[in-house]
Amino acid sequence: MLRLALVDAGFEVIEAVDGVHGLEVLEQHGADVIITDINMPRMDGFGFIEAVRGSSPYRSTPILVLTTESTPEKKARARDAGATGWIVKPFHPTKLVEAIRRVAA
Repeated sequence: MLRLALVDAGFEVIEAVDGVHGLEVLEQHGADVIITDINMPRMDGFGFIEAVRGSSPYRSTPILVLTTESTPEKKARARDAGATGWIVKPFHPTKLVEAIRRVAA
């Protein structure tokens, strides 16, 4: 559903299966905006965000967290790691696209 919403809005989408793969994909393809979940195998979203922020080419790339998690503690932890924004699933495709356009501007 995420891919469909973004492709329909005109975005090029490059996917990864988890945080470790996400870092590999980012190194190979780059990104203007990153969307990550928190709950992933091998490397969770917090570790992924910290790793991206530690990589100089992507220190300022917007990172949106799209997850079922909604506790203030997890939001604060993601923000402290370097997340730009937080969207709770299920998401509304139009609002997601608007958020991406806002952070990418």
